[in-house]
Amino acid sequence: MPINVVAAASSLVLISQGQPEEMPMFKHILIATDGSELAERAAAQGLELGKLLGASVTAVMVTEPWSAMITGATAQTFYEQYAKASADDAARALAAISELAKTAGLTCATTHVKDQYPAEGVIATCKDRGCDLIVMGSHGRRGLARLFLGSEAAKVLSLSTVPVLICR
Repeated sequence: MPINVVAAASSLVLISQGQPEEMPMFKHILIATDGSELAERAAAQGLELGKLLGASVTAVMVTEPWSAMITGATAQTFYEQYAKASADDAARALAAISELAKTAGLTCATTHVKDQYPAEGVIATCKDRGCDLIVMGSHGRRGLARLFLGSEAAKVLSLSTVPVLICR
């Protein structure tokens, strides 16, 4: 079966086996981010691929549900601080991807999915938005700095019904 170069750019080559008419052409790419440097590099790759293929692009950041071992008014205060910090982090990360898209001459929709675990939120967004490719980094930040990729990339791979491009 022949191997065909579908598209090529400075740091990305998309190849496929089979005849050109059999090659998958992605129409809507979902870029998952946690705001880390690696996620931003993955976003750049996803945007580059989107431009090469003429695909729509959506970026998503998922923030986990807040949980605490405390209750009452103190818990509410911590929750409000967590929610604000999560929203601020997501706004920053998604704005960075939007700016990369603008520089590349692309439009990129963005969404912040709150109170879900990362892999599940990415998969749900992919289904809800009708995406046919997920692009994400191989690992991200941990703990309160925004648990995301790493083991989450493995979860996305196992849960996804669409191809997943993992960038390092």
